Amino acid sequence: MSSLKSLKDLLVDELKDLHSAEQQLTKALPKMAKAASDPKLKQGFTDHLAQTREHLERLEQALDHLGEKAGGKTCKAMKGLVEEGAEAIEEEAPPAIKDANLIGAAQRVEHYEMAAYGTSRSFAQALGETAVVELLTATYDEEVATDKKLTAVSKSVNKAALAFDGDDET
Repeated sequence: MSSLKSLKDLLVDELKDLHSAEQQLTKALPKMAKAASDPKLKQGFTDHLAQTREHLERLEQALDHLGEKAGGKTCKAMKGLVEEGAEAIEEEAPPAIKDANLIGAAQRVEHYEMAAYGTSRSFAQALGETAVVELLTATYDEEVATDKKLTAVSKSVNKAALAFDGDDET
């Protein structure tokens, strides 16, 4: 457990937590891409993996700017979200139902990340850390865009999922 004595300590703690979250996501996204059957969803997961690696780099830059190093913290929230994603992967279901489940798991991740990046950005703004604010804003905006892409893909996936009435065997 870390000792938080200032807003800067809290910001650093949040950034380390986000770094852990993004690292966990780099391991989960390839599995989600492999499990997806919809080509746009598969590509979306693959694209987001490359973006997540950029997010890690930005977090390392932000921490470096603050005179800190990444590591030393495990994001428990992402650990739980990744476990839910693993359940969606392992669930036996028709392809469109599985894809809808994967989208739900991915959107929960995106919403967590949007909240965490938004909070961290607020701390950086209060501290006058404009370079850190810019890094966090770039990532926040990408997380919002990813969520919108998932929503767009969900429209066709959900339409395909309607073909299954629950009586069909998988």
